[in-house]
Amino acid sequence: MRTLTKEILPSLCIAAAVAALTAAAIYMVSYLLYPVTGIEVKGARMFPESEAWDAVPDRASLLTLNTVMLKRKIESNLWVESVEVRKNWGSGIVAVEVEERKAVLDAEIDGHREVFAADGTELPGLGGASLERVDMDEDRLEGILRAGRVLEGNGVTLESVDGVGVGGVEATVEGRPVIFAGSIGEAQAKPLPAIMSQNPAAPRFDLRTAGRVVVGAGETEGFRAGVPEGSRIG
Repeated sequence: MRTLTKEILPSLCIAAAVAALTAAAIYMVSYLLYPVTGIEVKGARMFPESEAWDAVPDRASLLTLNTVMLKRKIESNLWVESVEVRKNWGSGIVAVEVEERKAVLDAEIDGHREVFAADGTELPGLGGASLERVDMDEDRLEGILRAGRVLEGNGVTLESVDGVGVGGVEATVEGRPVIFAGSIGEAQAKPLPAIMSQNPAAPRFDLRTAGRVVVGAGETEGFRAGVPEGSRIG
């Protein structure tokens, strides 16, 4: 057994050394042929460009650069909602296009401040957004975050939460005033942009009735009227 081990061990060491040298040679050749010459970050306001540089190894090559891992590192920043990474084989530049989250809710909850994006991510600050501070409890917060995720999931942009009261939650959606209660359903979120487009003069859209979008021609009339989703009142 000892003799067999003595015979095998040198062979294994030689094989490992050859493999290591081969890997090092491939790495050096790939770096010499296709070096990463720079990082170009687009679309970032709150995301520091230095984090993109830090996520790329020293003497990186376009051949060996793992774009999936690079995306994951960049997306670990709370401000980053999504990122696209492209390699320019001619220039050696790695283009990083960032889509950032935006603050839509500045909440005061039990005496402490929390800022959220539309998808429910808690952000480290307002990021330059001008929002009204809104006082609420945890239950109301959960309802607002659920509503925001439903809107975002249906391609509808929640821009800001403007107020909370006994009558519901006042918000700005696709640039238009909206009011809703505890939640928003997909049956309301999906047709909402079309209904808004069909009613450019409506001062508010009421989503407090399940399965309905109520279009108000005036504040009192809007809250009193109820129409099926997608319907229009004058």
